[in-house]
This record gives sequence, C-alpha cells and structure tokens, in this order.
Amino acid sequence: MQQKVFKVLEFDKVKEQLLEHVSSTLGRELAEKLAPSTDFAEVVQSQEETDEAVKVLRLKGNVPLGGIFDIRPDIKRAVIGGSLSPHELMHVASTVHASRTMKRFIEDFAQEHDALPNLEQEAEKIIVLAELEQSIKNAVDDNGEVLDSASETLRQLRNQIRTKEARVRERLESMIRSSNAQKMLSDAIVTIRNDRFVIPVKQEYRGHYGGIVHDQSSSGQTLFIEPASIVQLNNELQGIRIKEQQEIERILILLSAQTAEHSIELEIITKVLGHIDFLFAKARYCHKIKASKPTMNDEGRISLIKARHPLIPIDEVVANDIVIGKDFSTIVITGPNTGGKTVTLKTVGLCTLMAQSGLQIPALDGSEMAVFDAVYADIGDEQSIEQSLSTFSSHMVNIVDILGRADYNSLVLFDELGAGTDPQEGAALAISILDEVNRRGSRVIATTHYPELKAYGYNREGVVNASVEFDVETLSPTYRLLIGVPGRSNAFEISKRLGLNERIIDMARTFVSADSHQVENMIASLEESKRQAENELQEAHDVLKNAEMLQKDLQKQMVEYYDKRDSLYDKASDEAREIIEKAQREANAIIHDLRKMRAEKQTEIKEHELIEAQKKLTEAAPKEKKAKSSALRKTNKHEFHPGDEVKVLSFDQKGHLLKKVSSDSWEVQIGIMKMKVLVGDLEYIQTPKAVEQRTIATVKGRDFHVSLELDLRGERYENALARVEKYIDDALLAGYPRVSIIHGKGTGALRQGVQEYLRNHRAVKHIRFGDHSEGGIGVTIVEFK
Repeated sequence: MQQKVFKVLEFDKVKEQLLEHVSSTLGRELAEKLAPSTDFAEVVQSQEETDEAVKVLRLKGNVPLGGIFDIRPDIKRAVIGGSLSPHELMHVASTVHASRTMKRFIEDFAQEHDALPNLEQEAEKIIVLAELEQSIKNAVDDNGEVLDSASETLRQLRNQIRTKEARVRERLESMIRSSNAQKMLSDAIVTIRNDRFVIPVKQEYRGHYGGIVHDQSSSGQTLFIEPASIVQLNNELQGIRIKEQQEIERILILLSAQTAEHSIELEIITKVLGHIDFLFAKARYCHKIKASKPTMNDEGRISLIKARHPLIPIDEVVANDIVIGKDFSTIVITGPNTGGKTVTLKTVGLCTLMAQSGLQIPALDGSEMAVFDAVYADIGDEQSIEQSLSTFSSHMVNIVDILGRADYNSLVLFDELGAGTDPQEGAALAISILDEVNRRGSRVIATTHYPELKAYGYNREGVVNASVEFDVETLSPTYRLLIGVPGRSNAFEISKRLGLNERIIDMARTFVSADSHQVENMIASLEESKRQAENELQEAHDVLKNAEMLQKDLQKQMVEYYDKRDSLYDKASDEAREIIEKAQREANAIIHDLRKMRAEKQTEIKEHELIEAQKKLTEAAPKEKKAKSSALRKTNKHEFHPGDEVKVLSFDQKGHLLKKVSSDSWEVQIGIMKMKVLVGDLEYIQTPKAVEQRTIATVKGRDFHVSLELDLRGERYENALARVEKYIDDALLAGYPRVSIIHGKGTGALRQGVQEYLRNHRAVKHIRFGDHSEGGIGVTIVEFK
C-alpha cells in the first residue's frame, strides 16, 4: 500500500504510539517496519499472535522482557575471530538469560492457563544456552568488569597488584607524614597520574624528592612527582598490570570463541525475542486504546461496533456503528461540514490498516474487518503550492490516480467529493465518479455537502445514504453516524437560534423549492424515527437482559431447592435407618437374655412366647418414611423407559426421562434443567410416538432409544457433521422438542460447522449456546419446530 495513504490516514502516528511500548531495539526495529499485509492467511495469523499476547497481559499483567539487547553485530564480529569487550559479552549473557526466562514463562503460562499455540511455537525455537551464559557470568559482572574468578592466573595477578599498591601507598604516605612534608607539599595526599602513584609537590621543592614529574597543575605551582625511591616499585606494579591485561585479553578471546560456536542459536534467539517483544508491544498498545480482536474476512465486509478513532482521546471521541460490504457497498455521507464526516472516513480507513497490520481495533467485540488489496483515500485540503494546483485540481489528480488503480478488492475513501468547483458540475462529477468506482465493485465511503447526492442512495443499487447528527439546540454536531438517513441543512434552524429575524427566515423559505422543502421534512422525519427505533431497541435489550437474569436466578434456586430437598431426605432416611437398626439390636439382645435365663432354669418361658415377644418388638420399631408420593407409586403400574414424557408431581412440571439412576429414581430433563427424581414422584404421560412406530422397531430394534444428548468431542470434523445429520433425523422421529449437542470449546471450528448446519436445517426452530449449568459455549441447545 502507498505511503501516501499512511500519511493521509495518520497510520504513521499509530506507529509512533506503538513505539512507546517496545522494550528493546529489536522490537523497535519490527515496530518501525509495521505495515498492512494483503495476504489473508498472514493477517489472520498476525491477529491470533496479538490476541495471545493480549491474553497473557490480561491474566499476568506483565511479561519478563528486560535484559534484551541487539547482539547481532557482536555475533558477526565473534564469528570472524574478533574479541568482544566485557560489556558486549555481558549483553550476550543477558540476552541468553532473557530468552531462557521467556521460554519458561510461556511454558508455565500454557500449563496454568490456556494454550498459546503461536507463542509456544516461538518459545520452542529458543535453544537454552545455559553453559555459555554461565561461562560469561563467571568471568564478567553486570557492570562489564572482568571478575577475579575468571581464571586462577588472573586471581593471582590481581592479588600481587593489590600487594604492590599497598607497599607503594605505604611508602608514599610515610613521606607525606614527615615533618618537612607540610611545607613542601601542596596537599598531603597520594594520587595517580599516568597509572603511577605520585604526590603533589610545590614548584620550589621539586628537587627535594627527585624522581619523575608526570603532571603539573594549571597554575604551574604544583608538580605531581613520582619520587625516585618508589620508581622501581611502580615499575614492578606496571609490569604486573601488563600481565593482568594480557590475561584479560586471553579470557575475552576464549569467551568470544565460545560465543562464535553458538552463533546460529544466538541469531535465532535474537530473532525470536525481537518478535515476542514486538507482539507484546502491540498487546500493550491495544490495551491502552481499549481495542478488541476483529473477525477477519476476505469478502469485503466491514462491521464496526462502537468504533472509535484511535488518535482521539477516549473520553472525547464518539463511538459509531459502521457497516458496509454486505447489503450495500457504497455509503454516501451527506450534510453540512461539521467535522464528523471526515473522522468517520479516517476511522474506517485507519481500522482497516490496523487490522491488516495485526493490530486490534478500537471497537467492541464482534466487529468484523476485511482484508483489502489496497486502500485509497482522498482526504483533506491538499492544495499543492509547488505544482501551482488549486484545491480542486489537487483532488482531481488524486482521484484520477485512484480510478486508475481501484478494483473489486479495494477500499476507497472520498472526502468532499467534487468540492472546489461549480456546485452543479461538482455534483455531476461526484455522481459519475461514484458510479465508476461502484461499477468496479470497490467498497466506497464518500462525504459530500451537495444536496443533489441525497437522492443518489435511493436511485442506485448497493448504495446507502448516511449523515452525521447535528443538535440544533446546542448548535453543535453530536458526531453520531446515522446510516440510512441523508443529511439535511440546518441553516434556518441555526440562524433562528442565533437570533436572525424570523421575517427574514420566512422569506428565505419561500426561495426554497417545494421539492427541497419536502425532502428536508422527510429527512427530519427519518431522523426522528431512527432515534425512536434505537431507544425502543435499547429498552427491549434491557428488558431481555433483566428477564435472562431472572431466569438464571430462578433456575439456580430450583436446583438449590432440589439439592437441599434430596439432602434432607437422605439425611432423614439415614437417621430412621439407624433408629430401626438400634431397636432391632435391642430386641435381639432382650430375646437372647430371655433364652439364656430359660437355659439356666431360672424361669419357665415357652418358645412360642419368645417368638411372639420378638414379633411385637419388631412391629414396635420405627418405620422408615417414604416420599409423600409413595401412595402414587403403588398405583403407578407403568414401566418407565428413557424418552418417556412424564410429570414431576412435586413441581407440577412436564419433562422427559433421560436415564435410570437407581432402582427407585430417574434422571429427568425439565426444560433446560436435569434433576434426579424418585419414581413415586413421577406420573407417566406418554411415550413418544416414534418409539412406538412399527417402522422404527423394525429398523432400530425394539429396545432402541434416542438420547437427548449427542457428544461429538474427539470426533473429526467430517465424521461429526455426519453424526449430527443422523442424530437430528432420529430426534425428529422420536418427537423430541429439544436436544443438546456437545461439541466442546476447542478452536471453534467444529462448533461453527455444527451451528451452520443447524441454522440451515428446515426442522430447526432455534439454536443457542448452553447456560453455565448446561456446559456454556461447549454445548449447543437445539429447539425443533
């Protein structure tokens, strides 16, 4: 796409804001190269990558991106045998450490939360170079200084240096503490010049110490002298320092060679870290502008929900719904100049460029964007002083260029089409240009203040009028886009509000043709009707939302009621059972004692009397209470089967039997709820006709029953759709009013395929996702006609 379009739509400013969020020069380099892609698969991939980074930031809040350096020049120099400095080696070790940290971070996130296919794939490319990192860190500290521990030789040399330095300092300090030193020295200190220890001696006493003069003060009154008595010691110290430097060079060459051995791995690490930094920079920017991921298509459809211009502060910008490419391919925004029309053009154009660059767009979830081969824009007053072109000529040069390039997969934006020349000719040119671009199949949004174009949207197929709302009461635009409503002139109303004499306004009205007056009234009526419809729609949404909340609350209370009821019943049954068992144990003990007494001849008790006593004790034991509907169980002679339609007596609701849970209870589906119900609480209504049909019995077998659920998890896409088709036929034959299809969440491909099939099925009345208790978006509930 042309750089000129980027400038006109201010895409470069978006990139400048993006650059504020990079963490390394590697990420900055990629952000500076950011450009829209025209490859659909590439755009989808880029959007997925950004969305994963957004997800990580949302759940973690931060990402370990510190310590990343551009080490590519260092790697190249090491490969050709160059020696890296301690700071460069520290940058290598820091980058290796950052890659290891990032790899572990992504892997841990994928285990704790959701999978990150793209980021995990990037993390897999990172080769852990722990040995190289440790070798460098053992030799170089964070400040780029070579450590004593780099080698045993270096440790010994530095110990010798410290010993020699101590001896030199001791010798010099004894000199400056002598009685004559105070008058001969400018200051009683030991300092260093040219890497040799010296003392500051006054000019007139330079011959007292002898030795070598290394420096003098700016005034020449102080000389920095190395006394003759320590020259030898300083020479020995310098000799050891030279050996130290040679050892340091040897260590750096070894580490540089080790770095060169891993040059390929380091190049990969650098590339991956730069890409990851770039992704999280996009994620942070999207979070800042409160953006969301759009659904991409390659069919030219744009559907923006509450879209905002990303360069206007959120608390100032007005969000708009903008749709094009489905029912109409051209939008003509008419009405007076208020500023809102141009912002609308730039919002659509900028959101398109952002989406095709892998950036999320400043709009609500559910927005849809298209991938265009090109975006063309003629916006703003581009009068060319250099070419001595007027505003009209400048615009016409751009339009001629656009007409030479635009095709069926182009997005074309015209601002004030035909302006800058005679109104009648300008309007005619605008209509002709729009016809030409529309004929080529391009998606077009044009703004104009010519009243002649208000009728254009009604006379052309695929064209719709729009306008930016203007509040006459406040004499200012609201910047709300009204699609389907052409703009109308507000000159009379504004003049009246500003105090112009009504006699003059009435006279002006007489000069306006009856047709124009009628059109303005029609537009005013359309605006009012649209506002009223939007208000009623919002009220309906609010009522629906409240109803859904009440339904969920009621369902939750019903589930809690049945759970509590079952719990109390089970508890009561357990207590009654314990009482019965206790009574029986006591009865048996009594009988046992009586028999023992008889055996010992203490009393005469006949066996039939013992049996009678035991019978009475058994009858006296507490009886286990049954459900209040136990009487019904005796009279209910029907043998239940899965799929039977029954009535739950305690709740007075109809449902269908799903499966037998135990000998005295069934799982019943009432509406969207499933619950366990005792047999005594069930009243048989009927068996679905399809189960009784002889044809079904012949084909399926006598014991065949259709389940109210179809589980597709783990199935391949083609097999799953084949199972759905067969299952829907079986469910319809069984006479079920609704069924559930379990497809799981996964990538969403199976869910979309299943729902697309169901929407096109002639017998399906309605489909929806399951509630939280039914499995959420992993389940689709199907209602039949």
